[in-house]
Amino acid sequence: MSSRTVDVRALRRVLPPALLLLAACTTVGRDYEPPTLEVSEGWREARSAGLSGSEVDTALWWQRLDDPLLDELVALAVSDGLDLRAALARVREAHALRGVALGERYPAVQATGSYAHSRASENTPFGAFATETDIHSIGIGASWELDLWGRLQRSSEAANAQFEASLEDARAVRVAVAAEIASAYVDLRAFQARLAIARRNVELQEQTLSLVEARFDSGLVSERDVAQAGTNLGSTRARVPALEAGLRAAENRLAVLAGVPPGALAAKLSAVRPIPVPPRDVATGLPAELLRRRPDIRSAERRYAAEVARVGVAEAELYPRFELTGMLGLSSNGAGKLFESSSRTYDFGPSMTWTLFQRGRLRQLVEAQDARADQAAIAWEQTVLSALEETENAQTAFVREQTRREALASAAGQASRAVEAARSQYTEGLSDFQAVLDSERALAELEDQVAASTAAITSNLIDLYRALGGGFEAQTDGTPVGEAD
Repeated sequence: MSSRTVDVRALRRVLPPALLLLAACTTVGRDYEPPTLEVSEGWREARSAGLSGSEVDTALWWQRLDDPLLDELVALAVSDGLDLRAALARVREAHALRGVALGERYPAVQATGSYAHSRASENTPFGAFATETDIHSIGIGASWELDLWGRLQRSSEAANAQFEASLEDARAVRVAVAAEIASAYVDLRAFQARLAIARRNVELQEQTLSLVEARFDSGLVSERDVAQAGTNLGSTRARVPALEAGLRAAENRLAVLAGVPPGALAAKLSAVRPIPVPPRDVATGLPAELLRRRPDIRSAERRYAAEVARVGVAEAELYPRFELTGMLGLSSNGAGKLFESSSRTYDFGPSMTWTLFQRGRLRQLVEAQDARADQAAIAWEQTVLSALEETENAQTAFVREQTRREALASAAGQASRAVEAARSQYTEGLSDFQAVLDSERALAELEDQVAASTAAITSNLIDLYRALGGGFEAQTDGTPVGEAD
């Protein structure tokens, strides 16, 4: 790379006055236009049970589950969680870099001061005149780049868009953290419910084993019935440790999400509470609203804006840079004379720097940045489509799981009656023990599935709120994110 610095007269010979006038009002690069994408007018599941296409209010959505402890955990996670703290640190970084880019548009002023003691060599043609000197100097210098091509403006636009993207990323973390806390909390309550069911079935099967042993002792049944009853009981007991492990894992997950060591929340979470029940009606809004609400979509749009602005930064490198520089100071070979009027020194003038013989390389850099902008536009479109997919899937899962739970609850009720009937008939000698075993196994399995399905309904609703971008609107004021604005 080669560069050349010329004075104003040389500049006039290189560029005609008309081109200079044109340059004074030229900003190179692409002007940003927000991306667009046609979406459907409504959701496929909008009129299904529990869903409506009315205007959605997703702020503090977890409070609609009516569980004060869950509210407390979410508040703790969004204030002290490690994921959010890291996101806020990235916001501060982007805010500082935006300040750096904005500062480049203003003159740079530097204060200088120096002292030098020097002595010339006597072993030179001028050695006879060798002397020792002391040079003292102080001064103020300034330089200012004239942004004729909009390089600094585009750079500021890119930095500002990047900062705004970091804000949206922090809001996306808030959405994710709130959803993860709620999901882990539902898992914990589900494990508690399933543990209670397993233990209740253990007690039921212990009663059955006692009944069979009594009949065996009376010579009414064979030893095979006792062995089968013991096998059934052991199988049900084996479920308990796995469920206890899942419960402990959910406790630890909640603690880490809240930014505290595992076990720190055990006292708060030890009391058994029911699985949070979703509200009767859930508003989902319209697909077009999703583009304005979800922070990951807004972040992708801001990143696209940043890449478009950087096209102008790259293109401006094809043109010369103009700079005004100046220095005013004092210089003297003795400290006592430094502040005399005769010690004044100054220089002022414009300069031009232009990279020559590298235009092919610079044009390729422009082309590369233009391709990055196109990639960012595609990434935005992909983010939108993924968001629409997530929302549609979450709505479908929420609605269909309700239907599934109704069927499971009905089957569990039938299984409970079947157990009573089978035990009664077995006691009266009207049926064999296999009917009792089969009905007890079916009951234990179905009751466990009902509890899991109840939790799945609420978890699917949480996924729906996450897909809708819920929770971040009410969490931005009064935080470090807001302060960064």
